[in-house]
Amino acid sequence: MFNRLFGKPKQETNALTSLDKLNETLEMLEKKEKVLVKKAAAEVEKAKEFTRGKNKRAAIQCLKRKRLYEQQIEQLGNFQLRIHDQMIMLEGAKATTETVDALRTGASAMKAMQKATNIDDVDKTMDEINEQTENMKQIQEALSTPIGSAADFDEDELEAELEELEGAELEEQLLQPATTAPAAPVHVPAGKKPAPKKRTAEEEELADLQAEMAL
Repeated sequence: MFNRLFGKPKQETNALTSLDKLNETLEMLEKKEKVLVKKAAAEVEKAKEFTRGKNKRAAIQCLKRKRLYEQQIEQLGNFQLRIHDQMIMLEGAKATTETVDALRTGASAMKAMQKATNIDDVDKTMDEINEQTENMKQIQEALSTPIGSAADFDEDELEAELEELEGAELEEQLLQPATTAPAAPVHVPAGKKPAPKKRTAEEEELADLQAEMAL
């Protein structure tokens, strides 16, 4: 009746507490196993002493107790194996629960952001940005348009005038006499006369003509 009205009480399992409890139990079983191993080894030593003393009955009793200890050791080993399995399963379940909680938190955050951001608002914002961008382009074009007397200038006429100026400049450069660069001085070491410059064929003919006129 009460369960129908109020619902079943939630039994929350604390994974960390459970793991700590399993670790404590595992340590207790390991300690008991070490004690039993020592007791079994002690019984073997006693059996050896009784054998050396020719006390066969006592030696057999020691071996029987050793086997009992070994059975308990094997049982404790099985208990430890089960606890290890339980710990592995619990750790896996804990990791799965944490992963699901993280995914659920992310999904809730994304849902809240989607509620805060309406698609209509996004479209409206983009339209406003595009409108402002277009207005800015029109303003820049208006500012770059020439006004006053500059607006009456013909670009084609200005281009033709510039070509005439360039042609006149080129013609003036072609009409100027070509100038030759002065010959670089020849360095002659001290004590040596400079070698006579070899004359060209025209210079040879000019020299012969001058000699004939002198005669």
